[in-house]
Amino acid sequence: MRGRIRRPQRRKEPRAATFRCASCRMDVSMRAPGTAHRNHCPSCLGSLHLDRRVPGDRAAGCGGRMEALGVTVRDDGEWLLIHECRRCGVLSANRIAGDDNALALMRLAMRPLSGSRLSI
Repeated sequence: MRGRIRRPQRRKEPRAATFRCASCRMDVSMRAPGTAHRNHCPSCLGSLHLDRRVPGDRAAGCGGRMEALGVTVRDDGEWLLIHECRRCGVLSANRIAGDDNALALMRLAMRPLSGSRLSI
């Protein structure tokens, strides 16, 4: 990992041990391998617009559903999900977690090559 910049994250205990995904209704553990903050469902990769600037800040007032649009890769090889809020249109990049659905991630990665939006 050459010259990796540490991005700020608020360290706090989650209010609950699990949450229910607003998209697929799966019960999801707040513990996520590979990241300090679980911010998306490992099954459908959907999220909610809760954070504004810093992961875990819970400062966004929107609360809309965040749809996973694609993936990008950092120079060090780490994958990030690109989410778009369906309510306000804001885009965000979020680290993937170790238990994310590999097939769903690959479908997102292949979208630019297919020329169409595939359903996950």
